[in-house]
Amino acid sequence: MGRIIAVANQKGGVGKTTTCVNLAASLAAMNRRVLLIDLDPQGNATMGCGIDKAGVKHSAYDLLLEKVRCVDIVRKLVEFGFDLVPGNADLTAADVALMGAARRERRLANGLSGVDTDYEYILIDCPPSLNLLTLNALVAANSLLIPMQCEYYALEGLSGLMGTLANIRATVNPGLRLEGLLRTMHDPRSRLTRDVSEQLIRYFGESVFRTFIPRNIRLAEAPSHGLPVLQYDKSSRGAVAYLAFAGEIIEKDEKKPGAHD
Repeated sequence: MGRIIAVANQKGGVGKTTTCVNLAASLAAMNRRVLLIDLDPQGNATMGCGIDKAGVKHSAYDLLLEKVRCVDIVRKLVEFGFDLVPGNADLTAADVALMGAARRERRLANGLSGVDTDYEYILIDCPPSLNLLTLNALVAANSLLIPMQCEYYALEGLSGLMGTLANIRATVNPGLRLEGLLRTMHDPRSRLTRDVSEQLIRYFGESVFRTFIPRNIRLAEAPSHGLPVLQYDKSSRGAVAYLAFAGEIIEKDEKKPGAHD
């Protein structure tokens, strides 16, 4: 059964979607079977994979409303090596449509139950808010991955997110764990970046990934071409960093008890 990782941060602009698309491409480059789910109404992960979000027939919205099976929504991105459940503005209606629905927070978990054995990793790109979409992701997931910038306000928002994680574990998903913190848009020349990074490591220890994602122009340009950075410029610092990050995730998985049973 595949590992389901929700990629979330209540603060926008932290590299969440960039991480989803490029981690999916990097894991696929390492011969892992990967599904990326775009659960953000902005549909940026969908566009970052070269898909016209306005032109998709079915999206994650249909999965949440149990209109269509997941296997019938999945787009196979052969050129990138991974699959995609696209997202678009239809998802903005999900909160209202599911408000009075039975099992409303478990719709995504139920929808994935038929495909979770087909993949080794399922990555969920969450919206930058704690709404019913993000709740569905956290209920379906095994772990929470938090991309964050090393800046003062990021630390403030992180405490709220950790509180959310604790609440989810105490109520609807006791198996949810912290996958780790990924430092994004990292500039080691900045004193603030170094200070915040040191605080993160002091407080969270090994939950902070060794790999950090640098500020990189090629990484920033890739989405406008509808490509993961690995396909856009595989020698760029951004591409190399995401490959290293994927390797670190795989390494952690292989060290877990029972990984080689």
